Amino acid sequence: MQTEMEIRYADRIEALAAAAADLHATLDVDEGQVAYVGLAYAGGEPVGHAALRRLGGDLELKRMYVAAAHRGTGVSTALLAATEDAARALGARRVILQTGDRQPDAVRLYEREGYARIPVFPPYEWLTFSICMEKVL
Repeated sequence: MQTEMEIRYADRIEALAAAAADLHATLDVDEGQVAYVGLAYAGGEPVGHAALRRLGGDLELKRMYVAAAHRGTGVSTALLAATEDAARALGARRVILQTGDRQPDAVRLYEREGYARIPVFPPYEWLTFSICMEKVL
């Protein structure tokens, strides 16, 4: 996942890293914030992952990723549904997420699955290409 994002946003990463010393902390999931981690397998091999982290009073979908060879096969939909089920079990009333403008495939998935755009929320307000979304559970 990291490699793919670095390729998609290569021209922006250097400028952002220079402008924000806490880039790593903003984009990563700290162990104490983790509420759920889901893994998807095909043929015994891991092909996707997603996490929920606590962010204020919400649960935020983080690091949702499906290997390119398994996209379009239903893995992302199943992984997202399992993550939403975990959020419900944890008592969340909604799931929020942040993605970027160079990930139209992710935006289409989230919109198809009932997510709606919301204003950019902290800590992403300085990422000018952010797209933030929510799904009320």
